[in-house]
Amino acid sequence: MTEHYDYDLTPHNTFGIKARCRRYVAFDTVAEAQKALPKLVSANERLLILGGGSNLLLTGDFDGTVIHSHIMGMEQHDDGEEHVLLRCGSGLVWDEVVAQCVADGLYGAENLSLIPGEVGASAVQNIGAYGAEVKDLITTVEAVEVETGRIVHFTNAQCEYAYRQSRFKRDWKNRFFITHVTYRLCRTFVPHLDYGNIKAALAEKGVVVPTAIELRQAIIDIRKAKLPDPKMEGNAGSFFMNPIVQRSKFEALLPLYPDMPHYIIDADRVKIPAGWMIEQCGWKGKALGRAGVHHKQALVLVNKGGAEGSDVLALCRRIQADVKAKFGIDIYPEVNIQ
Repeated sequence: MTEHYDYDLTPHNTFGIKARCRRYVAFDTVAEAQKALPKLVSANERLLILGGGSNLLLTGDFDGTVIHSHIMGMEQHDDGEEHVLLRCGSGLVWDEVVAQCVADGLYGAENLSLIPGEVGASAVQNIGAYGAEVKDLITTVEAVEVETGRIVHFTNAQCEYAYRQSRFKRDWKNRFFITHVTYRLCRTFVPHLDYGNIKAALAEKGVVVPTAIELRQAIIDIRKAKLPDPKMEGNAGSFFMNPIVQRSKFEALLPLYPDMPHYIIDADRVKIPAGWMIEQCGWKGKALGRAGVHHKQALVLVNKGGAEGSDVLALCRRIQADVKAKFGIDIYPEVNIQ
Protein backbone atom coordinates (compact mmCIF):
# COMPACT_ATOMS: atom_id res chain seq x y z
CA MET A 1 0.00 0.00 0.00
CA THR A 2 1.25 3.47 -0.90
CA GLU A 3 0.16 6.47 1.15
CA HIS A 4 0.77 10.21 0.79
CA TYR A 5 -0.52 13.33 2.54
CA ASP A 6 -1.20 16.75 0.96
CA TYR A 7 -0.86 15.05 -2.41
CA ASP A 8 -0.74 16.74 -5.83
CA LEU A 9 -3.51 15.42 -8.11
CA THR A 10 -2.37 17.34 -11.19
CA PRO A 11 -0.65 14.27 -12.73
CA HIS A 12 -3.73 12.18 -11.92
CA ASN A 13 -6.25 14.03 -14.08
CA THR A 14 -5.83 14.32 -17.84
CA PHE A 15 -7.39 17.80 -17.86
CA GLY A 16 -4.22 18.92 -16.07
CA ILE A 17 -6.22 20.81 -13.44
CA LYS A 18 -4.11 21.84 -10.47
CA ALA A 19 -5.63 20.36 -7.33
CA ARG A 20 -4.56 18.55 -4.20
CA CYS A 21 -6.07 16.03 -1.83
CA ARG A 22 -5.52 15.71 1.89
CA ARG A 23 -4.55 12.04 1.59
CA TYR A 24 -3.84 9.59 -1.25
CA VAL A 25 -3.87 5.81 -0.83
CA ALA A 26 -3.09 3.19 -3.50
CA PHE A 27 -3.83 -0.48 -2.84
CA ASP A 28 -1.63 -3.22 -4.32
CA THR A 29 -3.77 -6.11 -3.09
CA VAL A 30 -7.37 -6.91 -2.29
CA ALA A 31 -6.42 -7.67 1.32
CA GLU A 32 -5.01 -4.16 1.78
CA ALA A 33 -8.28 -2.64 0.57
CA GLN A 34 -10.34 -4.95 2.82
CA LYS A 35 -8.36 -3.87 5.87
CA ALA A 36 -8.11 -0.13 5.24
CA LEU A 37 -11.43 0.90 3.68
CA PRO A 38 -13.74 0.20 6.67
CA LYS A 39 -11.37 2.18 8.90
CA LEU A 40 -11.68 5.17 6.58
CA VAL A 41 -15.46 4.88 6.68
CA SER A 42 -15.57 4.60 10.48
CA ALA A 43 -13.43 7.76 10.66
CA ASN A 44 -16.09 9.54 8.54
CA GLU A 45 -13.46 10.15 5.89
CA ARG A 46 -14.63 11.69 2.62
CA LEU A 47 -13.59 9.32 -0.19
CA LEU A 48 -12.97 9.63 -3.90
CA ILE A 49 -12.22 6.47 -5.89
CA LEU A 50 -9.91 7.49 -8.73
CA GLY A 51 -8.82 5.50 -11.77
CA GLY A 52 -6.61 6.98 -14.46
CA GLY A 53 -8.24 10.39 -14.11
CA SER A 54 -9.18 10.44 -17.80
CA ASN A 55 -12.88 10.93 -17.13
CA LEU A 56 -12.64 13.47 -14.33
CA LEU A 57 -13.01 17.22 -13.90
CA LEU A 58 -11.69 18.50 -10.56
CA THR A 59 -13.32 21.78 -9.55
CA GLY A 60 -11.10 22.30 -6.49
CA ASP A 61 -8.95 20.61 -3.87
CA PHE A 62 -10.38 17.41 -2.38
CA ASP A 63 -10.63 17.54 1.39
CA GLY A 64 -10.51 13.81 1.97
CA THR A 65 -8.83 10.59 0.85
CA VAL A 66 -8.37 9.63 -2.76
CA ILE A 67 -8.37 5.85 -3.30
CA HIS A 68 -6.55 4.28 -6.25
CA SER A 69 -6.04 0.69 -7.42
CA HIS A 70 -2.62 -0.74 -8.18
CA ILE A 71 -4.07 -4.24 -8.43
CA MET A 72 -2.55 -5.83 -11.52
CA GLY A 73 -2.42 -9.21 -13.25
CA MET A 74 -4.36 -11.09 -15.95
CA GLU A 75 -5.66 -14.67 -15.82
CA GLN A 76 -7.13 -16.65 -18.73
CA HIS A 77 -9.70 -19.43 -18.37
CA ASP A 78 -11.29 -21.32 -21.25
CA ASP A 79 -15.03 -20.93 -21.65
CA GLY A 80 -15.75 -23.62 -24.20
CA GLU A 81 -13.82 -24.01 -27.43
CA GLU A 82 -14.53 -20.55 -28.84
CA HIS A 83 -14.36 -18.25 -25.82
CA VAL A 84 -11.95 -17.22 -23.08
CA LEU A 85 -12.64 -15.50 -19.77
CA LEU A 86 -9.96 -12.91 -19.02
CA ARG A 87 -9.81 -11.75 -15.37
CA CYS A 88 -7.97 -8.43 -15.07
CA GLY A 89 -6.78 -6.39 -12.11
CA SER A 90 -8.58 -3.05 -11.86
CA GLY A 91 -5.33 -1.06 -11.94
CA LEU A 92 -4.31 -2.25 -15.40
CA VAL A 93 -4.30 0.30 -18.20
CA TRP A 94 -7.26 -0.54 -20.45
CA ASP A 95 -5.50 -0.09 -23.78
CA GLU A 96 -2.64 -2.32 -22.67
CA VAL A 97 -5.23 -5.03 -22.02
CA VAL A 98 -6.66 -4.55 -25.52
CA ALA A 99 -3.19 -4.73 -27.05
CA GLN A 100 -2.44 -7.95 -25.16
CA CYS A 101 -5.75 -9.48 -26.24
CA VAL A 102 -5.05 -8.80 -29.91
CA ALA A 103 -1.52 -10.19 -29.55
CA ASP A 104 -2.87 -13.34 -27.88
CA GLY A 105 -5.62 -13.93 -30.46
CA LEU A 106 -8.47 -12.96 -28.13
CA TYR A 107 -11.00 -10.81 -29.94
CA GLY A 108 -13.91 -8.50 -29.23
CA ALA A 109 -12.22 -5.43 -27.74
CA GLU A 110 -10.50 -4.06 -30.87
CA ASN A 111 -13.00 -1.25 -31.44
CA LEU A 112 -12.31 -0.02 -27.91
CA SER A 113 -8.63 0.59 -28.66
CA LEU A 114 -6.87 3.66 -27.24
CA ILE A 115 -9.71 4.58 -24.88
CA PRO A 116 -7.85 6.09 -21.92
CA GLY A 117 -8.27 4.89 -18.37
CA GLU A 118 -7.98 1.71 -16.38
CA VAL A 119 -9.81 -1.61 -16.15
CA GLY A 120 -11.78 -0.65 -13.05
CA ALA A 121 -13.12 2.47 -14.74
CA SER A 122 -14.18 0.47 -17.80
CA ALA A 123 -16.73 -1.32 -15.61
CA VAL A 124 -17.92 1.90 -13.98
CA GLN A 125 -18.30 3.95 -17.13
CA ASN A 126 -19.32 1.26 -19.64
CA ILE A 127 -16.75 2.67 -22.03
CA GLY A 128 -17.64 2.56 -25.70
CA ALA A 129 -16.52 3.65 -29.15
CA TYR A 130 -17.05 2.81 -32.81
CA GLY A 131 -20.15 0.73 -32.28
CA ALA A 132 -18.83 -1.29 -29.32
CA GLU A 133 -19.45 -1.12 -25.57
CA VAL A 134 -17.52 -2.92 -22.88
CA LYS A 135 -20.78 -4.15 -21.29
CA ASP A 136 -20.95 -6.69 -24.12
CA LEU A 137 -17.67 -8.19 -22.91
CA ILE A 138 -17.99 -7.98 -19.11
CA THR A 139 -19.21 -11.09 -17.30
CA THR A 140 -18.26 -10.36 -13.68
CA VAL A 141 -17.09 -7.43 -11.57
CA GLU A 142 -15.34 -8.12 -8.26
CA ALA A 143 -15.18 -5.45 -5.58
CA VAL A 144 -14.62 -4.70 -1.92
CA GLU A 145 -17.57 -3.16 -0.11
CA VAL A 146 -16.09 0.03 1.29
CA GLU A 147 -18.08 0.07 4.54
CA THR A 148 -17.56 -3.57 5.56
CA GLY A 149 -14.47 -4.77 3.67
CA ARG A 150 -16.28 -7.84 2.39
CA ILE A 151 -15.60 -9.16 -1.13
CA VAL A 152 -18.58 -9.05 -3.47
CA HIS A 153 -19.16 -10.35 -7.00
CA PHE A 154 -21.57 -8.73 -9.44
CA THR A 155 -22.92 -10.21 -12.64
CA ASN A 156 -23.24 -8.12 -15.78
CA ALA A 157 -27.00 -7.87 -15.25
CA GLN A 158 -26.63 -6.67 -11.66
CA CYS A 159 -24.49 -3.74 -12.84
CA GLU A 160 -27.45 -2.47 -14.93
CA TYR A 161 -25.34 -1.22 -17.81
CA ALA A 162 -26.66 1.41 -20.17
CA TYR A 163 -25.12 4.03 -22.45
CA ARG A 164 -22.11 5.30 -20.43
CA GLN A 165 -23.91 4.24 -17.28
CA SER A 166 -23.84 1.63 -14.54
CA ARG A 167 -24.95 1.35 -10.94
CA PHE A 168 -21.34 2.19 -9.99
CA LYS A 169 -21.99 5.72 -11.32
CA ARG A 170 -25.37 6.02 -9.61
CA ASP A 171 -26.52 4.40 -6.36
CA TRP A 172 -23.30 2.42 -5.92
CA LYS A 173 -21.00 5.43 -6.28
CA ASN A 174 -18.14 5.16 -3.75
CA ARG A 175 -19.84 2.15 -2.13
CA PHE A 176 -17.62 -0.41 -3.84
CA PHE A 177 -13.93 -0.47 -4.69
CA ILE A 178 -13.53 -2.53 -7.86
CA THR A 179 -10.64 -5.00 -7.72
CA HIS A 180 -11.08 -7.21 -10.81
CA VAL A 181 -13.14 -7.32 -14.00
CA THR A 182 -13.66 -10.45 -16.09
CA TYR A 183 -14.21 -10.13 -19.84
CA ARG A 184 -15.45 -12.80 -22.23
CA LEU A 185 -13.47 -12.78 -25.49
CA CYS A 186 -13.64 -14.84 -28.65
CA ARG A 187 -10.94 -16.89 -30.38
CA THR A 188 -12.49 -16.14 -33.80
CA PHE A 189 -12.03 -12.63 -35.16
CA VAL A 190 -15.18 -11.01 -36.53
CA PRO A 191 -14.48 -7.38 -37.50
CA HIS A 192 -17.11 -4.72 -36.81
CA LEU A 193 -16.64 -1.98 -39.39
CA ASP A 194 -20.02 -0.31 -39.79
CA TYR A 195 -19.58 2.59 -37.39
CA GLY A 196 -18.09 5.99 -38.25
CA ASN A 197 -15.28 6.14 -40.74
CA ILE A 198 -13.58 2.82 -40.02
CA LYS A 199 -14.08 1.45 -43.53
CA ALA A 200 -12.78 4.66 -45.11
CA ALA A 201 -9.70 4.66 -42.90
CA LEU A 202 -8.96 1.05 -43.84
CA ALA A 203 -9.62 1.71 -47.53
CA GLU A 204 -6.97 4.45 -47.49
CA LYS A 205 -4.50 1.74 -46.59
CA GLY A 206 -5.86 -0.61 -49.24
CA VAL A 207 -7.47 -2.89 -46.64
CA VAL A 208 -10.93 -4.35 -47.27
CA VAL A 209 -10.96 -7.33 -44.90
CA PRO A 210 -8.71 -6.34 -41.98
CA THR A 211 -6.89 -8.45 -39.47
CA ALA A 212 -7.44 -7.59 -35.82
CA ILE A 213 -4.08 -5.85 -35.75
CA GLU A 214 -5.03 -3.73 -38.78
CA LEU A 215 -8.42 -2.84 -37.30
CA ARG A 216 -6.88 -1.87 -33.97
CA GLN A 217 -4.28 0.30 -35.71
CA ALA A 218 -6.93 1.99 -37.87
CA ILE A 219 -8.94 2.93 -34.78
CA ILE A 220 -5.82 4.18 -33.02
CA ASP A 221 -4.99 6.34 -36.05
CA ILE A 222 -8.54 7.75 -36.20
CA ARG A 223 -8.54 8.62 -32.51
CA LYS A 224 -5.11 10.23 -32.64
CA ALA A 225 -6.11 12.30 -35.68
CA LYS A 226 -9.21 13.80 -34.09
CA LEU A 227 -8.49 13.82 -30.35
CA PRO A 228 -5.87 16.01 -28.65
CA ASP A 229 -3.01 14.46 -26.70
CA PRO A 230 -3.67 15.26 -23.00
CA LYS A 231 0.08 15.76 -22.53
CA MET A 232 -0.07 18.63 -25.01
CA GLU A 233 -3.55 20.00 -24.31
CA GLY A 234 -5.41 18.86 -21.20
CA ASN A 235 -8.72 17.12 -21.85
CA ALA A 236 -10.87 14.18 -20.78
CA GLY A 237 -11.83 12.95 -24.25
CA SER A 238 -15.52 13.18 -25.04
CA PHE A 239 -16.93 15.56 -22.45
CA PHE A 240 -20.63 15.10 -23.27
CA MET A 241 -22.76 12.03 -23.85
CA ASN A 242 -24.60 11.79 -27.15
CA PRO A 243 -28.29 12.37 -26.33
CA ILE A 244 -30.88 9.75 -27.16
CA VAL A 245 -34.19 11.40 -28.07
CA GLN A 246 -37.67 10.26 -28.96
CA ARG A 247 -38.24 9.65 -32.66
CA SER A 248 -40.90 12.39 -32.66
CA LYS A 249 -38.29 14.92 -31.55
CA PHE A 250 -35.86 13.74 -34.22
CA GLU A 251 -38.53 13.92 -36.93
CA ALA A 252 -39.43 17.46 -35.87
CA LEU A 253 -35.79 18.56 -36.22
CA LEU A 254 -35.06 16.76 -39.50
CA PRO A 255 -36.82 19.24 -41.84
CA LEU A 256 -34.77 22.03 -40.25
CA TYR A 257 -31.50 20.06 -40.41
CA PRO A 258 -31.83 17.52 -43.27
CA ASP A 259 -28.12 16.60 -43.03
CA MET A 260 -28.30 15.93 -39.29
CA PRO A 261 -26.26 12.81 -38.48
CA HIS A 262 -28.08 10.24 -36.38
CA TYR A 263 -28.13 6.61 -35.30
CA ILE A 264 -31.34 4.64 -34.94
CA ILE A 265 -31.49 2.97 -31.51
CA ASP A 266 -34.89 1.31 -31.90
CA ALA A 267 -38.37 2.08 -33.21
CA ASP A 268 -38.87 4.86 -30.66
CA ARG A 269 -35.41 6.34 -30.04
CA VAL A 270 -32.67 8.04 -32.04
CA LYS A 271 -29.16 9.08 -30.98
CA ILE A 272 -27.97 12.49 -32.22
CA PRO A 273 -24.25 13.34 -31.94
CA ALA A 274 -23.71 16.03 -29.31
CA GLY A 275 -20.54 17.13 -31.10
CA TRP A 276 -22.53 17.97 -34.22
CA MET A 277 -25.00 20.08 -32.24
CA ILE A 278 -22.18 21.88 -30.42
CA GLU A 279 -20.57 22.64 -33.77
CA GLN A 280 -23.89 23.96 -35.14
CA CYS A 281 -23.96 26.34 -32.18
CA GLY A 282 -20.62 27.77 -33.31
CA TRP A 283 -18.45 26.47 -30.48
CA LYS A 284 -16.00 24.31 -32.42
CA GLY A 285 -12.52 25.77 -31.99
CA LYS A 286 -13.78 28.58 -29.74
CA ALA A 287 -12.82 29.35 -26.15
CA LEU A 288 -14.33 30.85 -23.04
CA GLY A 289 -11.44 32.18 -21.03
CA ARG A 290 -8.84 29.47 -20.43
CA ALA A 291 -11.14 26.61 -21.46
CA GLY A 292 -12.04 25.83 -25.04
CA VAL A 293 -13.60 23.45 -27.54
CA HIS A 294 -11.19 21.39 -29.61
CA HIS A 295 -10.82 22.58 -33.20
CA LYS A 296 -11.16 19.08 -34.66
CA GLN A 297 -13.77 17.51 -32.39
CA ALA A 298 -16.45 19.67 -30.77
CA LEU A 299 -17.28 16.96 -28.24
CA VAL A 300 -13.92 17.54 -26.55
CA LEU A 301 -13.35 20.40 -24.10
CA VAL A 302 -9.73 21.39 -23.54
CA ASN A 303 -7.53 23.21 -21.06
CA LYS A 304 -6.02 26.02 -23.10
CA GLY A 305 -3.42 26.57 -20.40
CA GLY A 306 -3.81 27.29 -16.72
CA ALA A 307 -7.53 26.58 -16.66
CA GLU A 308 -9.22 25.83 -13.37
CA GLY A 309 -12.03 23.35 -13.04
CA SER A 310 -14.47 26.24 -12.70
CA ASP A 311 -13.38 27.53 -16.14
CA VAL A 312 -14.21 24.21 -17.80
CA LEU A 313 -17.48 23.97 -15.88
CA ALA A 314 -18.51 27.47 -17.00
CA LEU A 315 -17.83 26.50 -20.63
CA CYS A 316 -19.81 23.28 -20.16
CA ARG A 317 -22.83 25.20 -18.90
CA ARG A 318 -22.69 27.76 -21.71
CA ILE A 319 -22.60 24.99 -24.31
CA GLN A 320 -25.48 23.14 -22.64
CA ALA A 321 -27.57 26.32 -22.66
CA ASP A 322 -26.83 27.04 -26.34
CA VAL A 323 -27.67 23.48 -27.45
CA LYS A 324 -30.89 23.58 -25.45
CA ALA A 325 -31.85 26.93 -26.98
CA LYS A 326 -31.13 25.85 -30.56
CA PHE A 327 -32.34 22.24 -30.57
CA GLY A 328 -34.50 21.88 -27.47
CA ILE A 329 -32.28 19.00 -26.35
CA ASP A 330 -30.48 18.61 -23.04
CA ILE A 331 -26.92 17.28 -23.19
CA TYR A 332 -25.16 15.95 -20.11
CA PRO A 333 -21.50 15.50 -19.18
CA GLU A 334 -19.97 12.07 -19.57
CA VAL A 335 -17.16 13.29 -17.34
CA ASN A 336 -17.30 12.89 -13.56
CA ILE A 337 -17.37 16.42 -12.12
CA GLN A 338 -15.90 16.45 -8.61
